[in-house]
Amino acid sequence: MSFTHLTEDLQKELRSNMPQIRFLLKTNPGLAFTKITEIATRAGKRYNMVLTLNFPQKDKINDFDSYGTENLSMVIDKTKKVFPIKRDLIKSKAKEIFGDIKVEDAYMYEGKEGVKVFFDFGRIDILPHSLHVWCKFDQKVKQYCDWLFENCYQLKPGVEGAASEVSS
Repeated sequence: MSFTHLTEDLQKELRSNMPQIRFLLKTNPGLAFTKITEIATRAGKRYNMVLTLNFPQKDKINDFDSYGTENLSMVIDKTKKVFPIKRDLIKSKAKEIFGDIKVEDAYMYEGKEGVKVFFDFGRIDILPHSLHVWCKFDQKVKQYCDWLFENCYQLKPGVEGAASEVSS
């Protein structure tokens, strides 16, 4: 499984429900958000992870074309506290793909670790148990997240499901 495959599947699912979502946004925005959350949850279960669409700005929920193409959180394995590879490799791969960007260690407490990658257009929070992409998924973001899926989360392309069971 790859990040690209997962997000394309999620986008397809969201598009197929768009008439209902648009109607609910006009009549009951809270119910529309619930429907979007249900769709993401259902899509995530197919890959044995928890998916959450985030709407960081109030009006972002009305940007239908962006659904599944930005601001996505994935809880892959709640039990993981450390990466299976060195953090320096995660940081150097980010610089290799994105060029001159800010990359730093994050969440370094209680035996946990993480990495944050900062861009002019957003950021990516990489934790051993989850991935939070706070930007638009362009080709470089997809390439990097595909690499993370394979190397950090050990999700091999073509293999459905996460490395271990996710409990909700």
